[in-house]
Amino acid sequence: MDTSLSKAERTRQLIIERAAPVFNQKGYAGTSMQDIMAASGLTKGGIYGHFASKEEIALAAFEHAAGIVTRQIGERVAVKESASDKLKAILQFYKTYLFSPPVQGGCPVLNTAVEADDTNPLLRASVVKVLNRLHKAVANIVLLGIASGEFRPEADAQRFSILFVSMIEGGVMVSKAYGDNKYLNVVISQLEHMVESELQT
Repeated sequence: MDTSLSKAERTRQLIIERAAPVFNQKGYAGTSMQDIMAASGLTKGGIYGHFASKEEIALAAFEHAAGIVTRQIGERVAVKESASDKLKAILQFYKTYLFSPPVQGGCPVLNTAVEADDTNPLLRASVVKVLNRLHKAVANIVLLGIASGEFRPEADAQRFSILFVSMIEGGVMVSKAYGDNKYLNVVISQLEHMVESELQT
């Protein structure tokens, strides 16, 4: 935790960090204030001194959890030079994702998207923001590949990014439902072929 923060900011950060895996495992509806109190070690009054509502905690907790995932992806991508290696680095990240996720409970984007579609517009909007960032990041890698001459000039960056992100999230969901990495591995293998197919021959 950042020691440059004030005591109040540190307490707020502690609540977010401790609440994030609880929300990610139990969902918004399934998480009670009692759960957040138990995870943070604070009283209800202590928590409400920093947040106006459970929804406000859930939003901050989701952004924290999603931030961990996107940061880890970004770190893996940054050390790769070519566009194809950057895309493959994302796929490598997801290969171990199901059974050793960066945040307890699995993919926060998928978990929150499934629960918050119509029931919580603020959470849904936050999920959409993260998905937009992922789509943009993948599209930018494809554009980088086109600009460097690595990928075919007619490669469609937007279409590629939609397929790439949607297939990964779908693969995570199906594999999680079955408790079997096989489904996600098939998706990742197909996406690896998709990356190869965009290369200039």
